[in-house]
Amino acid sequence: MTQDDSYLFTVIIPTYNRLSEIRELLVSLRDQVFSPANFEVLIVDDGSTDKTEEFVERFSHETSLNLRFIRQDHQGPGAARNLGMKHARGKYFIFVDSDCIAHPRWLQAYADAVSKQDVAGFGGPDRVRADFSPLQKAIDYSMTSFITTGGIRGHSQKKLSKYYPRSFNMGVRADIVDKIGGMNDLRHGQDIEFSHRILATGEPVIKVDDAIVYHKRRTSIKKFFKQVFNWGVARINLYKIDPGMLEPVHFFPAAGTVLTVLVLVLFLLAPGFFWPFPALGILALLMMGLHGIIKYKDVRVFLYIPVIVPTQIFAYGLGFIQAYYKRVILKQDAFTGFVRNYYK
Repeated sequence: MTQDDSYLFTVIIPTYNRLSEIRELLVSLRDQVFSPANFEVLIVDDGSTDKTEEFVERFSHETSLNLRFIRQDHQGPGAARNLGMKHARGKYFIFVDSDCIAHPRWLQAYADAVSKQDVAGFGGPDRVRADFSPLQKAIDYSMTSFITTGGIRGHSQKKLSKYYPRSFNMGVRADIVDKIGGMNDLRHGQDIEFSHRILATGEPVIKVDDAIVYHKRRTSIKKFFKQVFNWGVARINLYKIDPGMLEPVHFFPAAGTVLTVLVLVLFLLAPGFFWPFPALGILALLMMGLHGIIKYKDVRVFLYIPVIVPTQIFAYGLGFIQAYYKRVILKQDAFTGFVRNYYK
């Protein structure tokens, strides 16, 4: 990896036909309070056909950003991030997804953190803005709530498992990459496996709560189901690489899925006796919907949260169970879940 001490950070953005998102993200990087003299931005294009390169070229002449464009054939975001690291010149490499918008103090928060402690890696939270859609807010609620994820995505001060920075908002020191290598070729879960190797160095890995990106999560309920199903599959694939990447909290969605199916079967067999159980579940979802209204100050989320929360639990649980059966019980070599475009 190359390194130039004149840059504290290299921001690496993999992209594929996401021109509209790149516009918003680059504007948010242009508007950082952190001095543009201290960071560079690498757009690593994975073979786009939407004139991303032309836009980046124009934008680079209209701003003081140290902005470069690198292109590769369509190989996925992991390969794009690795290519970006090969060309990066900062002391720290920071990854951010193209569907994110950086808070104005995003880089300053990271700079403040690393000035106090020369860490091996770091990450920050993803949130939603007030102008995001109610579906995006409901997904944010489900993805970041302690109730649904155990706080493992870094949003909550409480969490039930080890914190792994994720590639939508994470950084690593350049010399650490020299020691551990880049991201592997997993279709899903690359960032978790990469973070696991950073943690294995024994050097500090921290969460910087003020280093916020706003995550648009371009999706529908159907796409969200497929995405989370693949995350359940990925957890077993990660376990097959290193059992240390499977913790008790990762079994919860599978257990919840099995328990829900059991309760529904019992309710169908004896509704007069078992009716309180599904009623309590519905009540809990409605309470989450009400909590979402308070959290986001948007009454529309009430209609989405009671759908999105069980969608996440069942999708992850089903992916986890199927992968466990195929890879652990049947001893199959590989299982990828839904085969889809990396960037959707």
